[in-house]
Amino acid sequence: MHAPIHRSIHLLLSAAALLPVAACSVSLGEATEGDGSAATQGSPTTGLSTSEGSGQPSTTSTTSAGGPSSTGEGTPTTEAPGSTTNTIEPTGTESGAVTSDSTATGSTSESSATSTTSATTDITDSTTGAPPVCPEDAIVCDGGIAQVCDGAGGFKSEAHCPVGCIPDVGCAECAPSAFQCMGDQIVQCNDAGTGFDVIDTCDGLQGLSCDPGLGACVGVCAGLGASYVGCDYYPTVLQQGDGANNAPTNEYAVAVANTSDQSATVTITRGAGMVTQVIVPAASVQVVVLPWVDELTKGKGPSVRVVDGAYRLRSTLPVTVYQYNPLHAAASNDASLLLPVNTWSGNYLVAGWQNYINNPGFYAVVASQDGTTVTLQPSATGNAVEAGAGVAADGTGVVMLDRGDVLQVISSGKDLTGTIVSADKPVQVFGGHECTDIPLDVAACDHLEESMFPIEDLAKEYVIAPPIQIPNDTFEKAQVVRVIASEANTTLVFTPDQPVAKLLANAGDFVELPVAAARFVVTADKKILVAQYMIGQGAGYGTSDPSMVLAVDPLHWRNDYLFHAPTTWVANYVDLIAPKNATVTVDGAVIGSWQAIGASDYQVAHVKLDDGGDGNHTVSGDVSVGISIYGVRFGGSYWYPGGLQ
Repeated sequence: MHAPIHRSIHLLLSAAALLPVAACSVSLGEATEGDGSAATQGSPTTGLSTSEGSGQPSTTSTTSAGGPSSTGEGTPTTEAPGSTTNTIEPTGTESGAVTSDSTATGSTSESSATSTTSATTDITDSTTGAPPVCPEDAIVCDGGIAQVCDGAGGFKSEAHCPVGCIPDVGCAECAPSAFQCMGDQIVQCNDAGTGFDVIDTCDGLQGLSCDPGLGACVGVCAGLGASYVGCDYYPTVLQQGDGANNAPTNEYAVAVANTSDQSATVTITRGAGMVTQVIVPAASVQVVVLPWVDELTKGKGPSVRVVDGAYRLRSTLPVTVYQYNPLHAAASNDASLLLPVNTWSGNYLVAGWQNYINNPGFYAVVASQDGTTVTLQPSATGNAVEAGAGVAADGTGVVMLDRGDVLQVISSGKDLTGTIVSADKPVQVFGGHECTDIPLDVAACDHLEESMFPIEDLAKEYVIAPPIQIPNDTFEKAQVVRVIASEANTTLVFTPDQPVAKLLANAGDFVELPVAAARFVVTADKKILVAQYMIGQGAGYGTSDPSMVLAVDPLHWRNDYLFHAPTTWVANYVDLIAPKNATVTVDGAVIGSWQAIGASDYQVAHVKLDDGGDGNHTVSGDVSVGISIYGVRFGGSYWYPGGLQ
């Protein structure tokens, strides 16, 4: 297509020397003779127009506002309908005469073209005054055609680009910023159009696939947002007394609750290794026993980073997951509600308890992405830990985690409550204790653990009620309550009033309500974390030793729950907190025995669960209701929130 250029140049040879063609802004196009059209102001191409009175077409190079201003010879363009515009980025400005072939309606004519030159730019060969030649092997673009310059005003080769042409690069591999599927991966074209960056992987174990039309993952587990019913979890074995973490007598386990009307396929892995795969039928709970991770549960320190220390649990349908440490009734138990990855953040407060004799408190951090940087800011009471894994003895540290890695920080005599954990990518955080008395002078010790809620999901109002006593369940069991500030200068209000300080000066500071069976509402002017601790049976409030639960604020209550209560306990209960006049059922039975919570609009009911079945239970309300589940026996207990909205 470029032979006519050389033919025109030879016809106008005036001094036996060929004037080189400026190849840094060459546009070739078709024009209708006498068209008179001109390039639109601001167009990045050149326009072909007819000079008045001369009958000869002239070419004028124009550039869009904000771009380089230059005018080049031999760069005619037409904007007639059906014309082809091929643009090559300019490298200089020239002055002179050149001819070009202009083709119209299938015929070829020879015409001279005169270029106009920018008054502010004059780039010429300093010896000959000739315009610069496109350097050999430079790549220029003629519309959707990539051309390789020969250094003499012509081209060595050209290639048609299906996607587009990029000056100095050639044919683009993709349209910049566009998304598409590559197998199960979502990729995005880079800004240069030269390749793709992997944005996400559509995980088949979560029932996801990549939709080529959308360039996005699709499936029931896609786009869950902040729902606490999810498809991707990281169960994590935590510090435990060495007498309570030996299988098969004591087993670590997870319970998977599937509330949907279809069976869910649940796959559990650790690192690159498959652990197990189970089917959880519709509207049921499946308990899965998993091996202990000795590096996390045995001994009493130091602080450790365990590569691939966490399990990963993925489901093809949204489910709720709990973990038991250990599963069956024993003298050192607790349980945690696990949070799906889609709810994780990089901001947490820790709730724990102070060291008891030589039994340490702890917290653990789990990553779901490689290259996660975790920063630790100890509270006023949390600045003494067993150093290790990048964590200093004063509790400070910056630690890098990859997917599935666990950082477990062990206290060395103090209370880790109020420690702030920050990360540049979403993480999961647990708080707890190996085995402690609560209060410290009341027997006997028991294991504590719970999944911490992200600071973003904390609230300014919580409704608090104690658990029930066993065996006399007409009375409530005393508890200890801690209220922890997420920001400085947090002011608390208790209804009815409670005998504690009302101002928390710093983030991480907390107040501890003394042992009591009080029911109350606590509000604050800034977000707070509220932890409840069941006290030891030596205090005289019935059987069972300590366990811990996080209070759930009313904005996160749900209308429906499906949960598991292991039947090996002496008794299991679900506590319900709901607005007055709510209608709530447990396993289909309407609950009628409610107790007021002060003068508030809330009420509480303690419901004993039937252990004659498989341990699976349901709660439904005509309004949102908060629930917690616990089991008791001589010397042991567990306690966990039933779920969040």
